[in-house]
Amino acid sequence: MIDKVDEFNSYRAKMNDKILSENNKVLKRIFNLDTNAFTEGGALDKKTKELLGLVASLVLRCDDCVKYHLESSHKEGTKREEIMETLSIGTLIGGTIVIPHLRRAFEYWEALEDSKS
Repeated sequence: MIDKVDEFNSYRAKMNDKILSENNKVLKRIFNLDTNAFTEGGALDKKTKELLGLVASLVLRCDDCVKYHLESSHKEGTKREEIMETLSIGTLIGGTIVIPHLRRAFEYWEALEDSKS
């Protein structure tokens, strides 16, 4: 399952590099805003921001976004129970249409846990 994590990160990095190498101020600013929104500082800690991003991503059914926030949460030391509760809230808010994304999120979280060992 570690391949899932490496494959996602490799593709994401490659494509981000290509996109950001273009001379497009709007895209660069959007990427910068996204990065800075999830940094430490402000009223919410980084872990809480990542969990909020995870819920929003699940509800919006963005698998890449879900993976990104799962990985960022994993790096912040988020516990499995915290992820499961966050995913349950996202599924509740998003409804049953979110369940296929929940499955992929759960699978990716397991891959992240496997990569830790």
